[in-house]
Amino acid sequence: MTTAPAAPRRTALDAVHRALGATMTDFAGWDMPLRYGSERDEHNAVRNTAGLFDLSHMGEITVTGPQAGEALDFALVGHLSALAVGRARYTMICAADGGILDDLIVYRLGEAEFMVVANASNAQVVLDAVIDRVSGFDAEVRDDRDGYALIAVQGPQSPAILKSLTDADLDGLKYYAGLPGTVAGRPALIARTGYTGEDGFELFVSPADAETLWQALTDAGTPYGLVPCGLSCRDTLRLEAGMPLYGHELTTALTPFDAGLGRVVKFDKPGDFVGRRALELAAEQAAANPPRKLVGLVAQGRRVPRAGYQVTAEGGTVIGEVTSGAPSPTLGKPIAMAYVDAAHAAPGTPGVTVDIRGSHEPYEVVALPFYKRQR
Repeated sequence: MTTAPAAPRRTALDAVHRALGATMTDFAGWDMPLRYGSERDEHNAVRNTAGLFDLSHMGEITVTGPQAGEALDFALVGHLSALAVGRARYTMICAADGGILDDLIVYRLGEAEFMVVANASNAQVVLDAVIDRVSGFDAEVRDDRDGYALIAVQGPQSPAILKSLTDADLDGLKYYAGLPGTVAGRPALIARTGYTGEDGFELFVSPADAETLWQALTDAGTPYGLVPCGLSCRDTLRLEAGMPLYGHELTTALTPFDAGLGRVVKFDKPGDFVGRRALELAAEQAAANPPRKLVGLVAQGRRVPRAGYQVTAEGGTVIGEVTSGAPSPTLGKPIAMAYVDAAHAAPGTPGVTVDIRGSHEPYEVVALPFYKRQR
């Protein structure tokens, strides 16, 4: 007897998305908006004005208690006990062999309270690992995935839009920081974070308030050119910004050093942490024999590379593999991120091609990111 697959979960904004005519898709067990209209128009709105995203599929895990910071120092690769209250940090959780289980953002909400935000596809794995790893500390782990809806407003007009709905000090809110406040009269954790390469905010709110806040942001943002945005343009925005996506640039087969993100591993923090010895060896190996490097590729033609396509050098020698690829609305050309041999990773390396269904298409090697906003 076969068991029917579980129906995708729906966010608190599901009815709003359907009323807007969104194309929905199953993403990590959630029914999520892929696009509302033109992916290119949504992408360009975030680059030029503002976009509104439902990110309620992300996984929030709260860690509290007198040793919450020390517990997270042991569970994750970062030095979270040193994080100031009100600040956030990008970090990772690794397996004992150093492989990346997920990349995370951790917010310190109070002296003894942290919120770990995991990718939707890995939220249960991260929750289980954190529960297991903090068991020896005076700390408690709470699964808060059902306790939050997450709405993001991203783009150069996002500060002006949000200022019209809150008296929180947005001008004083730094990148990778958060503060409690109210938005349209509803309680929210207002974080200056995002996954688009633009300025913007992520609002952690009660699911019961999600529709009210979405509508308030829509009304306030319409004069500024704000539009609702789906997962499809979120992917092209993060790709242009050179931001890794778990399952593509990050996997359990790679350590942070393989991914060029060894800086997130803090060997100088006090005490041991899960994966430390394996990561020390990975750091030594990376220094002695550089692993494949994550680079940008820009097409000289029109064919779009996809994840898994082989990257080749003159003579057809395989030198790497594409991890993400898509047409770039900002550059007007297909782009990709790929891991390639260190000898071919320098920008401008001649003779690099991508094997697209048997045709070796020429690509220019460039440094990441493809796009960097003007500050």
